[in-house]
Amino acid sequence: MSSPLLSIVIPTRDRAQLLPYAVKSALAQTQPDIEVIVVDDGSLKPVDLSPDPRLKIINLTTSRGGAAARNVGTEMARGKWITYLDDDDCLLPHMVELSLDALAKTTLPSPVGVISGIEVVNLNREVLKKRLPPPIRLKGCHFSLENLEPGKSYTTKQTLVVEREVINKIGGWDESFRSRVHTELFLRLNLVCTIIGLPIITYQLLRDQQARVSRDPNLRQESFYRLIEKHHDIFKAHPKMFSEFVYQQAWTSYQMGQKKAALTHLLWALELHPTHILGLSLRTSLSRLTKLR
Repeated sequence: MSSPLLSIVIPTRDRAQLLPYAVKSALAQTQPDIEVIVVDDGSLKPVDLSPDPRLKIINLTTSRGGAAARNVGTEMARGKWITYLDDDDCLLPHMVELSLDALAKTTLPSPVGVISGIEVVNLNREVLKKRLPPPIRLKGCHFSLENLEPGKSYTTKQTLVVEREVINKIGGWDESFRSRVHTELFLRLNLVCTIIGLPIITYQLLRDQQARVSRDPNLRQESFYRLIEKHHDIFKAHPKMFSEFVYQQAWTSYQMGQKKAALTHLLWALELHPTHILGLSLRTSLSRLTKLR
């Protein structure tokens, strides 16, 4: 049996109502030469999906976390290329075709990966906002810590399409992280792989799900400190974006009711780069005031 061109790995746990939509969107790609691998990370009720010759389900008896589930899917994948889909999100039909077409046309030296745009939607699939990635980060850059172009967003990492062997060579997903797994992966990935950003929407991210691991306040704090500790030298080399990263953590902490942590992070961000954070705070405040009019 010949290997598919691309593998789509979907880690899941206890999302029986939403998972079928994610799987359906993966199987509905306009590029048919794919396989879809669902890794059930110890759900209370095992995954039950309609059969499809391109669909494979792997059941883990105990939960090992999203990073570990992605690693299991990567190990079982047969495609030259790989992408990952969260179980409460959806791919737009052209995601794989457009990504592979861009990879086929690039003249940049390999390895090269691509990311693309995201629509943030609610349960009714109404678009709340759109995010487009930066145009390019050459091999050797530090993704998400490089200065960001106006109107672009680093929070489009879920759309990554890259050679499966590249993921293996950098050691896969770090299983010590239960949150910020994409941010951590990209800091290692961009060191060895150029990342091209496509100015087109290919992915729908569902915002309404409060059960996302990434929204767990304690896990976010733990992973925040773990990320900085692991990549301390890289963060230190980018004081402006390091301060912005800490500032965003302060704002998220405040939104989650962790006011003491929010104040700690805000003071830290000001210490790292006072002029940038004061300017960022002023722009944020003015933006919110404008929306209240």
